[in-house]
Amino acid sequence: MAEAQYIPAGSTTAGSIAVAAESTVATRMSAPPSFDVADFPVPHGREEEWRFTPLERLRGLHDGTAVATGEGVKVDIEAPEGVTVETVGRDDERLGRAGTPVDRVAAQAYSSFEKASVVTVAKDAVLAEPIRIAVHGEGGVAFGHQVIELGAFAEAVVVIDHTGDAVLAANVDYVLGDGAKLTVVSVQDWDEKAVHVAQHNALVGRDASFKSVVVTFGGDVVRIHPRVAYEAPGGEAELFGLYFTDAGQHQEHRLLVDHNTPHCKSNVAYKGALQGQDAHAVWIGDVLIQAAAEGTDTYELNRNLVLTDGARVDSVPNLEIETGEIAGAGHASATGRFDDEQLFYLMSRGIPETEARRLVVRGFFAELVQQIGLPDVQERLLAKIEAELEASV
Repeated sequence: MAEAQYIPAGSTTAGSIAVAAESTVATRMSAPPSFDVADFPVPHGREEEWRFTPLERLRGLHDGTAVATGEGVKVDIEAPEGVTVETVGRDDERLGRAGTPVDRVAAQAYSSFEKASVVTVAKDAVLAEPIRIAVHGEGGVAFGHQVIELGAFAEAVVVIDHTGDAVLAANVDYVLGDGAKLTVVSVQDWDEKAVHVAQHNALVGRDASFKSVVVTFGGDVVRIHPRVAYEAPGGEAELFGLYFTDAGQHQEHRLLVDHNTPHCKSNVAYKGALQGQDAHAVWIGDVLIQAAAEGTDTYELNRNLVLTDGARVDSVPNLEIETGEIAGAGHASATGRFDDEQLFYLMSRGIPETEARRLVVRGFFAELVQQIGLPDVQERLLAKIEAELEASV
């Protein structure tokens, strides 16, 4: 796999890598963030933040024609002792604290949900078991909002599992108190016709640590927008992701790490594999280092493995720096086809071609799967990767 572009630490150059490459800077959205859907014009696909998204396949989420139905999604939450789970109304002051919608679909989701789930981990609590949130689509349209909040020095792992068939627009807020540690694994394992558009907002407290692992397999159109901001110095954020895009699927991951506070860190690493005609993956990685964010240390990486003809990747890493007083900053992106030399090496040692292909792809994803840290989830995802590869044989 050839390195298509590398931006060294401290560079202010923005680049893009794709099977069809383009170059643009879009760290700041075209419209100011707002909770009011009326503040966002209906997108037409020419806007920077929508130019890769097949709007006609969003089933009305972008233009207000999608209407919630009673059979949209069912949400079940399993939480260990020390966790409070609440269902709250729209007037709860904890909603929206982590971040404001930055596009029309996120604002539509915020304006349309009726009840929200709030999961609170008490101060100093260290959970021995993960919190598991199952979001199951039952064939309808739904708008959702979830809040995960950790008190100071609390530690927790949250697994959010999306399955079934639905048209879902949602906002998910993560609020970390000082010294807290939160790992979130969001799995998009939808049925083939599902549409899922979500904005994930993380607000990281002083000396707190946030790890996000976004895993996307299913769905017709999936567009996930993780965003991180820091409330005080010393915060750390790790954003990992893996996706396997099949024929006809559109999977889009748009990230923003907003270094708005001094002496914080971030690390982004996303990897994807694509196979089949019209498989389309989009990765947009935006990092903004504001003038006040001295001492920032950040890096972002995206790698894509194209397994068959007919697939397309658009990969755009953007880095915007407003201060020269940083510890380090850089980004890189690469897209390439299956490495025939690796395949030949394995086959020359007696490994059949089909098994050799599986080994190469498993190795490609292995370091990200290991970031999950939950054996049952890791085994399930590896089995899913095996099933995807089996389908391509």
